[in-house]
Amino acid sequence: MPMITLHHTGKPDRALSRQLATEVTELTRTHLKKDPAVTAVAVHTVDPEHWFAGGLSLAEQGLAAFWLDIKVTDATNTKAEMASYIEAVFASLSGALGPTHTESYILVHEVPAAAYGYGGQTQEYRFISGRIRPAV
Repeated sequence: MPMITLHHTGKPDRALSRQLATEVTELTRTHLKKDPAVTAVAVHTVDPEHWFAGGLSLAEQGLAAFWLDIKVTDATNTKAEMASYIEAVFASLSGALGPTHTESYILVHEVPAAAYGYGGQTQEYRFISGRIRPAV
């Protein structure tokens, strides 16, 4: 049930947003083992004139950039899975956006299960509810 927010340089483009959301959802399934049916992605664009790295706008540098922020439940992924995810996301988004500044970021937030949820229920509640067995 990750919530993913992706900011990237460029102009709003419905087809590109769909492509990026689809790719990120698939990478999240593959590398972090998250269910695509409960993965949400919000895509935002930022004019490259208004995104700066190293003191220069990305427009001046002729490069794209992105910031991907994902929230997952704490202790559900290994360090190796997260490292693999970060590498794959960088490669995928760089491929889709064109020449990409190395100052493009991916942050995986591990959020406590009691403080994170959807549909009005925490992940901790879902975990415990799934473990309770009816009395015989």
